[in-house]
Amino acid sequence: MSVDQLSAPLTKDQAYELVDAVMERDDLALTASAHENEDTGQWYFEAACDSPPDLAAFVELARQTLGIEVEFSVSRIDPEINWVARSLEGLAPVTAGGFYVYGSHETGPVPSGLTAIRIDAAQAFGTGHHETTTGCLEAINLLLKRRKPRHMIDVGTGTGVLAIALAKRTKTPVIASDIDPISVTTTIANAEQNGVGTLIVAVEATGLTQSTITQNGPYDLIVANILAGPLMALAPSVGKAAQKGASIVLSGILEHQARGVINAYARQGMTLTQTLQRKEWTTLMLEMK
Repeated sequence: MSVDQLSAPLTKDQAYELVDAVMERDDLALTASAHENEDTGQWYFEAACDSPPDLAAFVELARQTLGIEVEFSVSRIDPEINWVARSLEGLAPVTAGGFYVYGSHETGPVPSGLTAIRIDAAQAFGTGHHETTTGCLEAINLLLKRRKPRHMIDVGTGTGVLAIALAKRTKTPVIASDIDPISVTTTIANAEQNGVGTLIVAVEATGLTQSTITQNGPYDLIVANILAGPLMALAPSVGKAAQKGASIVLSGILEHQARGVINAYARQGMTLTQTLQRKEWTTLMLEMK
């Protein structure tokens, strides 16, 4: 498969808004991201797409989302290189919520008192480095200090890092779902190497209507680290899948998007209990009333 990369210089807020808009669609890009050039301070929107990309659709989406004309540059990605893994190799370990997330390149000892999770760079997202993931790990840590959930699901599991964190701490089975089959395969492999392969049930699913998910519900803990738009669309399904008194952890939300997500879940009977802020990213902790 030939893959191209689209990029455009934007402001930080514009770049993240366009990422959100692109990832709400299934037809435009394989991945999308926003990043800052450390030398110049310029922010960029980037998207990896099947070749050739639908450039006109990107221009129109940018016009609708940002209200401006955006000029994208297109370059070919070497098909022999896994750019996701290449970009994440060598990242330093992350400590969050009493968890220690590290890659196999890290040879030092695990700090005392921390729950170790080994996650290598792969063709799925979630190595623990992003503020959305660290926010979720901290939220999980806070919730597990209060009670031990028995029926848990991690929606949009990526590499499985959050499901693995839950399984390691609770020694209880966790459903880990993702729309992407590569994420499901990656989660299974990561669960095995972290010693919780028998506790993680990884399923390919869109939303919460897949049979394995419905058969194992209702849930007393639901974690979803995706994006604001999909989270709001998912709210009615989460409301149906959650037990009374269930805890819900939501992330992948920019600070200015939080109110919209909170309102969407309030309409389903869930109330906000705590907010965790990490840079421009918000993690929401809610309870089903």
